[in-house]
This record gives sequence, structure tokens and C-alpha cells, in this order.
Amino acid sequence: MKLLFPLLISLLPVASMAQSVPAPRTTEVMVILTTRQGVTREQITSVMSAEIRATVKLYLDGKIRQWYSKSDGRGVILFLDVKTVDEAHTVIDAMPLSKENLMDHEYVPVGPLLALGGLIGGGPARQ
Repeated sequence: MKLLFPLLISLLPVASMAQSVPAPRTTEVMVILTTRQGVTREQITSVMSAEIRATVKLYLDGKIRQWYSKSDGRGVILFLDVKTVDEAHTVIDAMPLSKENLMDHEYVPVGPLLALGGLIGGGPARQ
């Protein structure tokens, strides 16, 4: 009990700082695409050439910043140059695998790590 009180007191500045830190602005949206349960390899393969062309076009147009394979082999992770989840939905919903309803989607808006501002005495300029 003697150690618990000092620990709680030491966490108060962190808790109060967390409440005063503004939410980060969204600079891109991470989209995790996973093959739906029950979808066969043949279903994916039948759409793959159109999916590849659409994906490369989005990359060349600057909409896809980064893309990765999931290590389980069941999908991809894309970082889209969009500011909202709605914009990301618009991009992904137009893709051939999505149109065929073969993929599950998870959308995660991401932005700068604002806690780093404490290391330099401030934070990034808000837009």
C-alpha cells in the first residue's frame, strides 16, 4: 500500500496531460483487407488481374501511399492518402474484390504521434 500511493500520484500529471492533448488530425487511413470466411482461392483468382490493375492505378495516382501483404496470406494492408474514413470507403468500395464482396474491411484513421510534441516543448501546428 505504501508504494501504491506514490505510483498513483506520479501518474496524475500524465493523466491530466492526456486530457489536454488534442486529438491528432487524420493524415491517412489504414485499411486492412482480409479475405472473407468461406471465400475460395478460385474466387479471388478470378478477380485478381482486375484488382492488380486497379491497385497499381491508385498507387500511381497517389491514393495509395504504402501497401503490404498480411503475414497470414489472407489479405493486404493499405495506407491511403485520404483524410476521412468515408473517403477511404469510396476508394476501397470501387475495387474489384470489394465489388464482388470477397473482402472484409477495417478502417483506421491515423495521424501524427502528438505525444512527441512534449519532447520538443510543443506540438505540431493544427490545421
